[in-house]
Amino acid sequence: MSTVRLTMAQALIRFLNQQYISVDGEETPFIAGVMGIFGHGNVTGIGEALERSPGNLAFIQGKNEQGMVHAAVAYAKQKNRKQIYACTTSIGPGALNMVTAAATATVNRLPVLLLPGDNFASRQPDPVLQQMEVAGDYTMSATDAFKPVSKYWDRIVRPEQLMTALNQAIRVLIDPAETGAVTLALPQDVQAEAYDYPASFFEKRVHYIDRQLPTASSNDRAAKLITSKKRPLLIAGGGVLYADAMDELRAFAERFQIPIAETQAGKGSIAWDHPLNVGAIGVTGSLAANRIAKQADLIIGVGTRYSDFTTASKSAFQHGDVQFVNLNINKMDAGKMSGVSVAADAKAGLQALLAALESAGYASQNEPGYIEAQKREWDAEVDRLYQMELTDGFSQTRALGVVQENLRPSDVIVCAAGSLPGDLHRLWRVTEPKTYHMEYGFSCMGYEVSGAFGAALANPERDVYAVVGDGSYLMLHSELVTSLQENRKFTVLLFNNHGFQCIHNLQRGQGSDGFGNEFRYRDAQTGQLSGAYMPIDFAAHARSLGAKAYKATNAEELKAAIESARNESVTTLIEIAVLPGTNTDGYESWWHVGVPAVSVSGKVTAAHEAMNGKLRQTQHFD
Repeated sequence: MSTVRLTMAQALIRFLNQQYISVDGEETPFIAGVMGIFGHGNVTGIGEALERSPGNLAFIQGKNEQGMVHAAVAYAKQKNRKQIYACTTSIGPGALNMVTAAATATVNRLPVLLLPGDNFASRQPDPVLQQMEVAGDYTMSATDAFKPVSKYWDRIVRPEQLMTALNQAIRVLIDPAETGAVTLALPQDVQAEAYDYPASFFEKRVHYIDRQLPTASSNDRAAKLITSKKRPLLIAGGGVLYADAMDELRAFAERFQIPIAETQAGKGSIAWDHPLNVGAIGVTGSLAANRIAKQADLIIGVGTRYSDFTTASKSAFQHGDVQFVNLNINKMDAGKMSGVSVAADAKAGLQALLAALESAGYASQNEPGYIEAQKREWDAEVDRLYQMELTDGFSQTRALGVVQENLRPSDVIVCAAGSLPGDLHRLWRVTEPKTYHMEYGFSCMGYEVSGAFGAALANPERDVYAVVGDGSYLMLHSELVTSLQENRKFTVLLFNNHGFQCIHNLQRGQGSDGFGNEFRYRDAQTGQLSGAYMPIDFAAHARSLGAKAYKATNAEELKAAIESARNESVTTLIEIAVLPGTNTDGYESWWHVGVPAVSVSGKVTAAHEAMNGKLRQTQHFD
């Protein structure tokens, strides 16, 4: 047997270079490159391998470990999980900074390979710098924190273990039903140890991702239930986009005249102006979708995990006989809401279900006139919000209307947290798939700037816009610098509303007077954070990093700034001053949050009673 003597880190990099996936006959290198921040735990191991023998893997220098993993996650999302970046860090704090982003990947079913450094396997220089010592279990280190947020976790304490570990890692990363963060903890001494690896380990490997077909029995059960129902509603989740099943979804809906509502991850599955697209559903949903959901006697969920925002905390579906058909590649998601489970790829599953329903001669009894009327009323409401002028300042919805008017249909927007996801889910009009990039599985503050960089890496031919609040920008904006370094331009649309206004609104809606959520100075007399707003100059901050920057306080200034930003050659920030509390809310939806049963405030106890009243009206599903 022919062998190649390499360090463990060199073998890792050589193996990653040879991994390919094939989907529908299209072959793609699976690992695009490595994002990393070097420290003593990886610089002489993986760092040396990437410096001397990178192969075709690009190396991108991150500026914050969480930020670079967010960028890698966004890259995978934009690439429909067909290509990924690996991320490497040192031990201790560098490794732990990736944990939040690992959870973001796993919650959103997005692949990312994490390669944190770890303590010396030999334990000789013990305790090494940045090592955690757990007196009761000396096998434990900082990288154990990745276990609950990873779909696969391993620690390589001998160089030959790499072979088994990498095969298992790739298996999970490419599996659409199981994918998420994969963590291989790499002790820094083992990274540099040599082993005679079989040459065959480094041969080109093509991993074929076959579309999972539904079983005949599950397809029949789903078809039988559907044919017994009169007013079905389709819910399009992210699985529609990942499976490239947009055409099949539209054909299915048109054939049986079933309206389509979209989750955050599924938005863009069908054009906003299609007659059967009733818009966003749930807590951040449209009036049209939420009204239709209440009357539906069947919900057909395609590629959705039924988050509490999608189901309005399970209050969205109020028909006495409502039932669910769940078409999902992931069996856990397919089994939710006491539904008929169809474990299958979205494209293949919709094709099979359409054929079965056609054979049965099925036709829904949805009233086209009712769907049209609901959609027309909602479109008018969006127009009103987009044009809403206020005498005392710039409303958030008006600002979004200006952005919508001045972006091209092919431009990509990236968002994740705050009040903006709700407004975008309700209002943003998507014409082309993969132009609405929302991380709302984890809704991780700080994702937006990093995510926009990842999306720009994935789609350099498109203009990418990070739509971010001032609070989320302050949390994490480090990869803006990386975008300048890599010459991958995107534009940051920073909505400055002086704080965490989304939670401020939620807080006040449950009886609070407002506490601890706005960026105000501490008042010397009251001792509270109730003084004047802090005058943070975000445009100046962006310029100090090397970006271009503009400010806008009204529609005319914002339009001019967008036009100027489009002509800039480097990442650009537009600071948009908007009035707090001018976001959208409600539209016959509800979100279950815990409200105190006892309080000195009558407003709080009244809110608690209102919550209980809503709970009494809510159906219970598994």
